Amino acid sequence: MSAAAAGVEARLPIRSDLDLVRVRQHVRQASATLGFGLVEQTKLVTAASELARNTLVYGGGGEVEATMVGDGRRAGLRLTFSDRGPGIPDLERALSDGYTSGVGLGLGLGGARRLVHEFAIDSTPGVGTTVTVTSWTARAPRPRGGF
Repeated sequence: MSAAAAGVEARLPIRSDLDLVRVRQHVRQASATLGFGLVEQTKLVTAASELARNTLVYGGGGEVEATMVGDGRRAGLRLTFSDRGPGIPDLERALSDGYTSGVGLGLGLGGARRLVHEFAIDSTPGVGTTVTVTSWTARAPRPRGGF
């Protein structure tokens, strides 16, 4: 099941604390729809919450794009967080264990990276940051209901 085949995609703004709640709710619903177990759902929602807060606090706001993906054996949810903020000047430090700004859940980017199966980040100072994460179910794709 590819994202195009599923025809399911959502873009959510991240401009306020209320938007952070909406992102968490959407990720929880989408991961449940894809058949993620409770632990898998919680990991992805936690990572999404941290990344959405970073987008708001450090990036000055932005958006998340949620896409259902599949590889023929399992279903997944890909989340792409993007902002046009100041970027991350020291990406290696920001990804290091224990690094946190003191705001948010305290996971930092490194913690969010450990909660998902795939993690990619692109950040350019003065241009912005894009973080893409993907989590996969442990079983073949069987979406239940709408996204």
